[in-house]
Amino acid sequence: MKAEQRNNWNNLLNTHCPGLETSTEAAVLESHGCDWTRFRTPDPSAVVFPRSIEEVTAVVVLAAEHRIPLVPSGGRTGLSGGAIADAGEVVVSFDRMRRIVDFNAMDRTLTVEPGVVTQTVQEYAQQRNLYYPVSFASEGSSQIGGNIASNAGGIRVLRYGLTRDWVAGLKVIDGRGELLECNGGLVKNASGYDLRHLFIGSEGTLGLIVEASLRLTDTPPPSRVMLLAVSSLEAMTNVFHHFHDALILTAFEILSDAAMNYVRQGHKLAAPMDGASPFYALLEFECPEPATEDLALQCFEHCLEEGMIVDGVISQSETQAADLWRYREGISEAITPYTPYKNDLSVRISGIPAYLQDLDRLVKTQYPGFEVLWYGHFGDGNLHMNILKPESMTVEEFEETCGRVNPEIFALTHSHQGSISAEHGIGLLKKPYLGYTRSEADIERMRGIKAVFDPFNIMNPGKLFD
Repeated sequence: MKAEQRNNWNNLLNTHCPGLETSTEAAVLESHGCDWTRFRTPDPSAVVFPRSIEEVTAVVVLAAEHRIPLVPSGGRTGLSGGAIADAGEVVVSFDRMRRIVDFNAMDRTLTVEPGVVTQTVQEYAQQRNLYYPVSFASEGSSQIGGNIASNAGGIRVLRYGLTRDWVAGLKVIDGRGELLECNGGLVKNASGYDLRHLFIGSEGTLGLIVEASLRLTDTPPPSRVMLLAVSSLEAMTNVFHHFHDALILTAFEILSDAAMNYVRQGHKLAAPMDGASPFYALLEFECPEPATEDLALQCFEHCLEEGMIVDGVISQSETQAADLWRYREGISEAITPYTPYKNDLSVRISGIPAYLQDLDRLVKTQYPGFEVLWYGHFGDGNLHMNILKPESMTVEEFEETCGRVNPEIFALTHSHQGSISAEHGIGLLKKPYLGYTRSEADIERMRGIKAVFDPFNIMNPGKLFD
């Protein structure tokens, strides 16, 4: 982008939005112009830090008038390039909008600004003997606005569902600069289209979330965590069914031996058990009484006798449970230095065995010289395939090589009626492949929806589709 246009936009912001905190410092542009992906170089014109709905509105009205592209920025923990500003856009950061607006004990709702960190919501609920169940490894830095914009999933979808299931209401500034209030926290509302759900998972392409009302629920009973050494992918399915039929599972996660090795190295963790196994399952289950733990141990003994698992450990305290979870939740951070190319895939749970067999065969054929490791949310059909960049390759060469294989992986996923993005979104990185999950008719309707809410194409342009 021309320096003249950048300067013009910055001058407009300074002139028409007096008092708005704005930065053009190189370090800020770099830190706020990207997310956790490493395949694009951030290059925004400026970063603005609004402190109120009124300031967000002023920015959007100005952007609509002068066709200034905006990229929303939360905790920047996304993995699809949805928060990348690499074409001179103005980044709208919600770091200064972190207020708890309201707590309603009767309605069990918590209203927050978009910059509130996910873990803050969890802790606020816990202090009031309530529970916000959406949980994932980046919850200590991810922000609620970004969670909603990407419909974040995480480790407890099996029991509690996605972020979508916990949003009672939204306030959004659309691409015209108009404030929309969606649903208002109602439990029942049959008065036409529920616009709230259009913004959830829209990746900031329809508007900017400026306030959210979140549902809270009862604190769950005590839980136990088990880490199991599983003999094969085929056995993993049987282990899941056996435990799922007997217990109330809140999570059932999978990690490969390669993933286990990297998380142990990266976080200096001891081996969880003697020997090695090709795959591991980490499961969490509600344990309201001692008899439940006895039942879990019976399931363990049965799977052991049948050869489905070869070893395992069970937590006896909250500290031990947290320690076991580190083997799963620490993987993404541990492999980040290796510039992983991530594929976030999903199929129906019943289709996992056949899909994994076909996918494993394809991956071994197409990536013979690369290290590939697996982990993910097996209990809801979501698998994360990570290809690690060889030291000898540049980032550009690596992305190009992985990109050549993507059509085959996504075609296979499509043949199994799956999705090329279960929870990371489409963003920039998956945009060329959207057609493997959504039909032409779907995409045409999506374009039409965007045109209604963002007629000037200023809201995170270039993401999802052109």
